[in-house]
Amino acid sequence: MIAELASLAPGRDLAWYPGTGNGQAARALARHFAAVHASDPSSAQIAAAEPVERVTYAVEPAERCGLADASCDLVLAAQAAHWFDPEQFGAEVQRVLRPGGLVAAIGYGWWYVDSQVDGIIGELLLKRLEEHWLPGNWLLIDGYRALRLPGEEVRMTPAAIHLAWERDQVEAYVLSWSVVQKLGAEVTDDAFTALRSVWPDGQRRHVTMPVVSRVHRL
Repeated sequence: MIAELASLAPGRDLAWYPGTGNGQAARALARHFAAVHASDPSSAQIAAAEPVERVTYAVEPAERCGLADASCDLVLAAQAAHWFDPEQFGAEVQRVLRPGGLVAAIGYGWWYVDSQVDGIIGELLLKRLEEHWLPGNWLLIDGYRALRLPGEEVRMTPAAIHLAWERDQVEAYVLSWSVVQKLGAEVTDDAFTALRSVWPDGQRRHVTMPVVSRVHRL
């Protein structure tokens, strides 16, 4: 998907990646752009990011960055736009994008393995968490349909992330969710116990994560 975004951008001089976290997508952007400005409000996240050629990291919020006006070809928020202030972020996007530049919000919500695993996760975990999701979570769960971005929408090729995971990798992913960390790991006990009864240690299964995307051109 990043390659497709790069092909649609008006140039490949500079991309801004707000909410970069540990910089994973910033590294992918650096394969397509001469320079990448990767920012995050968390100094701990930036400190943990791997140094990469052509990537400059900065501790700053998505609503206010240090880039010059009309300097960017692409603004990419990966698994982060639902936490930004939509009005302030939209204004900053309009400030830093050059004419014809793209702003993209991509993410992934639910994931799928097989009917047995999906049934366990749906009944014993997702239903239990549903009343605790924050508005930002629902924005992503709803496929970013209500996300407000400046410019005209550009349709992207449907995409998905395909992984070969063992059960403990699925468990680690679930434990990383902010709502699980807020409620405590015990909220996952029933689901994890049921998973262990049907998914042996060391066995790899195909995990599919459909990618949600909203892309607009200024």
